[in-house]
Amino acid sequence: MESGPAPGERDADLDGLEHFARYPSLSERVVVVTGGATGIGASIVAHFCAQGSAVAFIDVAAAQARQRCDDLASRGLPAPLALIADVRDVAALRDALGRVEATLGPIAVLVNNAANDRRMPSSEVSVSDWDDAVATNLRPHFFAAQAVAPAMAANGGGSIINLGSVSAHTNFVHLAAYIASKAGIEGLTRTLARELGPAGIRVNCVIPGWIMTERQRGGLVTAEVLAALDAAQSLTIRLAPADVARLVLWLAAEDSRGATGQGWVIDAGWM
Repeated sequence: MESGPAPGERDADLDGLEHFARYPSLSERVVVVTGGATGIGASIVAHFCAQGSAVAFIDVAAAQARQRCDDLASRGLPAPLALIADVRDVAALRDALGRVEATLGPIAVLVNNAANDRRMPSSEVSVSDWDDAVATNLRPHFFAAQAVAPAMAANGGGSIINLGSVSAHTNFVHLAAYIASKAGIEGLTRTLARELGPAGIRVNCVIPGWIMTERQRGGLVTAEVLAALDAAQSLTIRLAPADVARLVLWLAAEDSRGATGQGWVIDAGWM
């Protein structure tokens, strides 16, 4: 998982919120984000908090989770409920989701964000490496959706948002298990949208491009990478976690009530 940024850096993308949309339908709505302590997930958590949602997040990194809550409180935002669990452990994931419902009420929005893009040549991938990648990047999306769907249906609907990746559509290498998982998320999104649609539950997939998280800027993004991005993207901008978070907000809100079963690409025109 991602390591945390220096204090004060993580929430820079919350500056200027007055220039962006507010969604009345998200006020007090119970939202759960997996992998919400760092990176894109941390930004998603912060943006839902700023909308007045009742936010919980699940993460394996206890220290970063505490820092996430402290950072938001220092900005005057309501602190989210942080639950420490490993999404690879389905029983622990189910238990965490149950604790959210017991504490905050029925879950209306689920954001399946937790992921680990561990890199290695395909020739070096073992069975345990493969199984671990799927257990982190794909399996929790299904079982979290399965866990929250009954309460969503009983309350007239909800929104499930899965995080995919542009890597499943471009020329990345040394990420075979991760890319297979991310491609699987798109298929899972479509079938769950069909299955859960009659209950008023919308299921969508957000497909980010190269997002400049602290982890990416800390070593994965080189001058060569930036040059390649400038050549590949239609827009020569650097995408930030907030760009993804604002798309997730729209998909969670009633403003997107007719949107389901789709892959929503935010990659500055790369694909």
